[in-house]
Amino acid sequence: MGVIKTDFRDLFLFEPRVFEDERGYFFESYSQRLWKEAGVELDFVQDNESQSQYGTVRGLHYQLPPYGQDKLVRVTFGRVLDIVVDLREDEPTYGQSFQVVLSNKNKKQMLVPQGFAHGFVTLSKKAVFSYKCTNFYDKASEGHINPLDKKLNLNWKLPQEDLIFSEKDKAGPEWGAHRAWPK
Repeated sequence: MGVIKTDFRDLFLFEPRVFEDERGYFFESYSQRLWKEAGVELDFVQDNESQSQYGTVRGLHYQLPPYGQDKLVRVTFGRVLDIVVDLREDEPTYGQSFQVVLSNKNKKQMLVPQGFAHGFVTLSKKAVFSYKCTNFYDKASEGHINPLDKKLNLNWKLPQEDLIFSEKDKAGPEWGAHRAWPK
């Protein structure tokens, strides 16, 4: 499995080594040993999965400490554009975004550390999004940012009329009015 460091502290991409033949494929989707070699030591406590139709935007969501979550995200069916925004004011990448296409074909995974708002949009007809979390969900610790906030200027790669949002996400606070990540 290849480990790719990004320009954001603790934000990694993982590209598994895939073994394919006429029967199908096999790959390691997680290796604690490889992670330790990369300097990442996390304990996952919960796995989540969502299915979404084309144009569905989920996010931008995060959990504040002490319920902050590191997430290992991947797509097991279909294709999504995954986007994160750095909420950590003491980082040089504060307020900047990173995006990557995750799909069942490229099998890439992204480790989203605590301190990032996270969201994705479904690019295929349907997609199944899977993620491991290092902490349990806590409603009182939930934060979110409007995914169409003009200050963030995120490119969701689809025409705006094709985007589908939950009422909660559409009504989310703008950048600067969101619940701040503690320093």
